[in-house]
Amino acid sequence: MEAFTLSRIEMSELLLSLNGTIERKPLHILQGAWSKFHYEAVEKGASLPAFLSTEIPPILQKLIKGGSVKGLSLGEIATLGHLIEYSTLSATSMQNWVKRDFKEYLGSPREGKKYSVNQAALLFMIDDLKAALDFESIRQLFRLLFLAPERDDDDLVEPAQLYHAYAELFEEIKSSPVLPVQGPADLSAQQMYSSRADKVLKVSLEKMMQRLNHLTGSQRHAVRNMLMIAAISVQTCYFQALARQYCHAALFLDF
Repeated sequence: MEAFTLSRIEMSELLLSLNGTIERKPLHILQGAWSKFHYEAVEKGASLPAFLSTEIPPILQKLIKGGSVKGLSLGEIATLGHLIEYSTLSATSMQNWVKRDFKEYLGSPREGKKYSVNQAALLFMIDDLKAALDFESIRQLFRLLFLAPERDDDDLVEPAQLYHAYAELFEEIKSSPVLPVQGPADLSAQQMYSSRADKVLKVSLEKMMQRLNHLTGSQRHAVRNMLMIAAISVQTCYFQALARQYCHAALFLDF
């Protein structure tokens, strides 16, 4: 069976849809995510067999049927995390984060016995950030953005909104030109690429920051830095996943 895969921008839109922040329905988001990998099958009218060969976990089945989701269990969050490209999220790791490493920011379930969309977004963010940062550094970043961990109304940006913002930023990174492999003498080409990529990111960041006019200068600076750090961390996730794929290929093809 083929795995159902979501980009971070699609997952963030799914969370915002469940949160009621955007009007787009979860089903439409999932349809768009699936269709982009099965464009030829859809064009040829062969979408049914292609869909039947796709593994649909129970939480997605519920969303496809139009079921309401007021909260998510850790198991459901882990299942959604497994769908995110380049992600290494596991239920065991999340249990450790909830009970120990990030207890002050995650705390107890906020939707009855289940976790809220914002809590799910925090878990996805931790998984992304740990690719480049240690836990203490992540906690310090959270301390800048989520002023009183036990409250939600003083957050500079809601976690689900923050997750969506750096997912958008990562999409900008993916769409920017890729630097070809260069020799040691091609330092100028690397500097040119770095400058161009940096400009793209800065322009994208400023567009996002325009939505946060209610923040003070120092608060906007904190959010801007967090977005940049998170987007680069996701890029790190991509390279780690690519390295694992090459390793698996090397071991598997050693006939």
